[in-house]
Amino acid sequence: MMFKKILIFTVLLSLFSCNEKLSNKEKLEYISKGKEITQSTFKELSSNLIAQMKLGGPMQAIPFCNTEAIPITKKKEQKFNVSIKRTSEKLRNTENKATERELQIINNYRNALKNNRELTPVVEKNINKNIQFYAPIIIDAKCLACHGKFGEELNVKTDSLVKKLYPKDLAIGYKAGDIRGIWSIEFKK
Repeated sequence: MMFKKILIFTVLLSLFSCNEKLSNKEKLEYISKGKEITQSTFKELSSNLIAQMKLGGPMQAIPFCNTEAIPITKKKEQKFNVSIKRTSEKLRNTENKATERELQIINNYRNALKNNRELTPVVEKNINKNIQFYAPIIIDAKCLACHGKFGEELNVKTDSLVKKLYPKDLAIGYKAGDIRGIWSIEFKK
């Protein structure tokens, strides 16, 4: 009798576990959706930042980013019915604080980059049982005026403005090609 209960429990547990995993087809679908969302959001953020940089350089772009990046992201969340987060272990905006899992993903991407492995999106179920998409954010040369090394790409005037608007800023010291952080997108049920 005890053996039968253990067998039934094991079968039910394995069925439950199988239902928790995503099929390869589902992963590919969510990778495609995740890429669409990140590209759309990045395009809107970067085109606005480039326009601000042309108008007045970092002195114009940093205040814009401070007040408009989150609202632009929120608009995209509504459009795609997801939660969108750009996070890093070196935050500029504390509203984007990384979870432990996000920190693991960032570290995995850094290790992959260090070992010359391909940086591919990750799709999995999160602790809320929702689909979660992660993709790396790579620093481009044009980002270094605000995220580069102090005294090199990042000058004193820009650094002072960053520190004024983001007193707890850690998001400097990067070079082109570095992992800045990740996109973390949670698909709502």
